[in-house]
Amino acid sequence: MTPAQELDDRRLAYALLRAFLGVNIAIHGVSRLWAGPAVFRSKIEAQFVHAPLPHAAVAAFALLLPWAEALLGLFILLGAATRLALIGGAILMIVLTFGSGLVQDWSAAGIQLTYAIAYALLLFLRSYNGWSIDAWRQRRSAHVP
Repeated sequence: MTPAQELDDRRLAYALLRAFLGVNIAIHGVSRLWAGPAVFRSKIEAQFVHAPLPHAAVAAFALLLPWAEALLGLFILLGAATRLALIGGAILMIVLTFGSGLVQDWSAAGIQLTYAIAYALLLFLRSYNGWSIDAWRQRRSAHVP
C-alpha cells in the first residue's frame, strides 16, 4: 500500500467515525425535540427528583440538552467547526456523567465514557479530518488569490 493510500484510508476511517458519532448525537437531540421538549423535560425531572440539584436548573438543562445534541451532532457529522464541536461534545459528556453519578446511574455513566473516548479519539486524530466542511474551506481559502 502506498503512503497516499494509507492517508486516504485514515481519512476515510476518520470520516466514518465522525459521521457515526455525529448521526448518533444529532438523532439523540432531534428525536427528543420531535417527541416534544416537555416530554423529555418531564422524564429528566422525574429522574433527578432526589438529586441535590435545584429543580429549575434540571428543568432548564433538560430543555437545552436536545438543542445542544442536535447542533453538536450536525456540526460533527458535517465536519464543520470540528474542533469546537468535539470539545463541546466532550464537555457535554462531562456534565452528563456528573448528572449520572448524582443519581447513581452507573450504566449511563459507562455508556457516556464510551462517548467520551470517541470524542477524545476524534480530537486526537483531527489531522485526518480530510473529508469535511473544515477541510473544504481550508482548501478553498488556500486557492483564493
